[in-house]
Amino acid sequence: MHSTARLTHLSSPLPVTRLQILARGSSATPLAAPRRYASNAVSELPTSPSTRYLKPIYDFSAHTQSSATKSTIALGDEYLLPVYARPPFVLSHGRGSWVWDADGRKFLDFSAGIAVNALGHADPGVSEVLQQQSSTLLHTSNVYYHEWAPKLAQLLVTLTNKEGGLGYATGGTSPSSSAAKQGAKIARKVGKDRWAAATGGKVDDVSCPKTRIVCFENSFHGRSMGALSVTSTEKYQLPFRPLIPGVSVGKLNDLECLHRLITDDTCAVIVEPIQGEGGATAATEEWLRALRKRCDETGTVLIFDEIQCGLYRSGNLWAHSAFPIDCHPDVITVAKPLANGYPIGAVLLRDTIASTMTPGTHGTTFGGSPTACAVGHHVLNRLSDRVFVTHMKEMSAYMNNRLEVLPKWFPATLQPHVRGRGFIRGLGFNDVSHPGEVVQLARERGVFLLTAGKDAVRLVPSLNVNKEEVDIAMDVLEGCLSSLRA
Repeated sequence: MHSTARLTHLSSPLPVTRLQILARGSSATPLAAPRRYASNAVSELPTSPSTRYLKPIYDFSAHTQSSATKSTIALGDEYLLPVYARPPFVLSHGRGSWVWDADGRKFLDFSAGIAVNALGHADPGVSEVLQQQSSTLLHTSNVYYHEWAPKLAQLLVTLTNKEGGLGYATGGTSPSSSAAKQGAKIARKVGKDRWAAATGGKVDDVSCPKTRIVCFENSFHGRSMGALSVTSTEKYQLPFRPLIPGVSVGKLNDLECLHRLITDDTCAVIVEPIQGEGGATAATEEWLRALRKRCDETGTVLIFDEIQCGLYRSGNLWAHSAFPIDCHPDVITVAKPLANGYPIGAVLLRDTIASTMTPGTHGTTFGGSPTACAVGHHVLNRLSDRVFVTHMKEMSAYMNNRLEVLPKWFPATLQPHVRGRGFIRGLGFNDVSHPGEVVQLARERGVFLLTAGKDAVRLVPSLNVNKEEVDIAMDVLEGCLSSLRA
């Protein structure tokens, strides 16, 4: 049976139908110039930690704030829900990998809006598309066709066919016949369809047992009730329980648990090939292969959440693109970098899965936004350009070379292995209090980093970051590690 991914349009980044698109330069105190290394991105690495940033360069205490900054923070404290512990400054503008606050301080952003700004801040091309499209059709709803949703859908599907994913091998033109036959909201419907076909029952029979969902420890899939139900982290779930029932939780890369977790009653398994919020931990090829095999044995829909690790952040189009097709999923979710910060998300599905979604089975008001799709089409064309991908792979390899020496230089502080791939990297710490402290120390030295899980610092820069910027970030990180309190 032929298998392709296709596309329609939705409202939240949960897997729903065949690739659904969801809508939803300045003066400053400069950072010190980085140490100069050879122009070859993989040669002449430093032999000892940088000592340039042992002390902070910025003071964020209240007496350093301008009246405008104080006023904005006070207004936010009064009218915004206090669900984020924001640092005490106000960002005003950015360019590329850099942002400035309202008081003129300059920061190198290695958080990229939580892995969103693939092309950095204030990208001229993105700005131009936004301006042009918003002056013609800003919003139409899914009731009508418009130019950009089909074009973006086509680009996502054809790139997946070419670069690997959803049963297509890298460089292939058709999926494996065995993979094509295998075919979470949509997964619930698929599960009921499969149960009815096997038993002769009705798809709307409330006694259908094929409704269970499997997820994994340290996952993060979102904050809606459905997504939160498969985000198995206590601090996220506890305030909102009871959640959706019928969810079983396994451990990433644990082969022994798969047979027990995934049964004939399981309709869906959802997993991040590289966990983002959970610590930048990557699933192994061996484990993904076993997971795929068990899903095939039980007629379970396998969903890869590539919202953070997809769209070239791992070095390939999808984090699973580099793996053989017997490790591939049935469904891919994607969002963060697709429109470089303009709200959008998409879901790609094999035809065998998408066929269950017919007119009326799903809908959304903001899905398939002309503006979001126009920007997404522009961004994806640029991210997939071979010159861009080559540069990104060179820069991520260089950053990784610098990261790999840190556990050797700071063995008492850091766990021995750097996590992740490409430009989604994590440093594990032996003391769980240290990641938050390092993020704060880096901010005081002009670099934005993120924590990940309980024990890691995450680096997710813009994908067009250059070597000088990588060197600055690494020099600052080395200074932070040297400055940690024992």
